[in-house]
Amino acid sequence: MMLRSRLRDFWDTVSRRPWERGSRPRLPAAAHPLVGLAAEAIRTFLSHQRVIEPPDFLFDEMPEARMPAGAFVCLKCEGRLRGCIGTTEPVHPTVALEVIHNAIGAAVRDPRFPQLQIVELDGLDICVDVLGPSEPVPDLTALDHQRYGIIVRSGERRGVLLPDIEGINSVAEQLAAARDKAALSPEEPVEILRVEVTRYR
Repeated sequence: MMLRSRLRDFWDTVSRRPWERGSRPRLPAAAHPLVGLAAEAIRTFLSHQRVIEPPDFLFDEMPEARMPAGAFVCLKCEGRLRGCIGTTEPVHPTVALEVIHNAIGAAVRDPRFPQLQIVELDGLDICVDVLGPSEPVPDLTALDHQRYGIIVRSGERRGVLLPDIEGINSVAEQLAAARDKAALSPEEPVEILRVEVTRYR
């Protein structure tokens, strides 16, 4: 709780103008620090076209934020998906930076949606998924659609699906959705990998 409080105070201090209605994502009091980091990354980029840096004390008090890891940031407004961008392997040297850049990407670079507007921030819900290393699975019994994300790939095509997704109620449905994302037919041979995901809200 102390780290979350320090992050809130820090963002309030470094902001170039006071918080205004409609300019700050809605965060639950118990929001994880990485969710707060994603929220501030989005707000700052939309307001000032600037990419934030994670504060030093985040690494001091949350050492795992310094480690590299893939991450997805998903945004919802009124219960509906508004953007989701992520990386299955780390692109940046720390997961904190991975979250910052993917949060901005979810807000302004998801091709399925128009760019997020500042007036939408007040009703924005943010979810951060941090991914572990991917590993091949010997057979489908090693999968669990609620615990593991999956990656299916064939040649240059691949599809990714995170775990515990609304509307996905079985491993078969998870695989079908991942194949669909990769434009792979149900009969086409694929390599299947699983990845354990830690979800923060």
